Amino acid sequence: MDPTLQYLVDLLDLERIEQDIFRGASHASVIPRVFGGQVAAQSLVAACRTVPEERLPHSLHSYFLRPGDPGAPIVYTVDRVRDGRSFSTRRVAAVQHGQEIFQLSASFQEPETGLDHQVAMPAAPDPETLPTARELLPRYADRFWDPGVVDLLLDVWRAIDLRYVAEPPFGTPGQVREPRSQVWFRMDGKLAGEHDTPVTHLVLGTYVSDMNLLDSVLLAHGRGGWMTGDIVGASLDHAMWFHRPFRADEWLLYDTDSPTSQDGRGLAHGRIFTQDGRLAVTVMQEGLMRVPRTRG
Repeated sequence: MDPTLQYLVDLLDLERIEQDIFRGASHASVIPRVFGGQVAAQSLVAACRTVPEERLPHSLHSYFLRPGDPGAPIVYTVDRVRDGRSFSTRRVAAVQHGQEIFQLSASFQEPETGLDHQVAMPAAPDPETLPTARELLPRYADRFWDPGVVDLLLDVWRAIDLRYVAEPPFGTPGQVREPRSQVWFRMDGKLAGEHDTPVTHLVLGTYVSDMNLLDSVLLAHGRGGWMTGDIVGASLDHAMWFHRPFRADEWLLYDTDSPTSQDGRGLAHGRIFTQDGRLAVTVMQEGLMRVPRTRG
């Protein structure tokens, strides 16, 4: 397996320190908080470790409570809320320095057949025809608040091949656009061996789901993005519904839109499709979004 992908898989793995207590590492970062997708993915790993293997998560709901410290490990405690005939429910608390930084509730279901329909996949160009984020970012280096931002983003996107369908928010600051964004993504390498499991693909999809989701809110107001100093914010909550199996190491289209923003908060809705058009995941997130005050 590619070393950068192996690094990400290892990062999201957890050490069991008691029956329902786990410990996870944090990725060192120049920003003073843990990436939200990491703590969400690790929380899901903790929950998955306490249910029968045949039961996979079908939904999760979570809240970001405090910024995570990237210089310290995170302890995850799992509460086995319920185990029924077909469903299991788990509640996870992520703790650092004696305080909860994140809460997650997840529901699991055994495989079952039933009614089946979905919305059509939106039109999008072939991902192979688009530039990679690694190729794209240096073009906009002069627009970021710090010259190290390009390296930071490339580090956060480690092991992920990410491709914007249109110009990202930092590409057109000041230009109001339709509140909709699309990116193609896949792991930069193939999962193999013991790591090639349905849970691993779900966890990696959860990790990526916190990237670019709020871009659609920024586009509606012509804001350049988190790394330009044009907006200050953070994720407040995050919800996902897993509909159909997918592989995180194959192309997935992340189609997002924003129905509303108000009171310093913006709401984003996302849908993740496989390249052959199957709706795999639905995502919702509300984020804190404040315009920096100018000093007179």
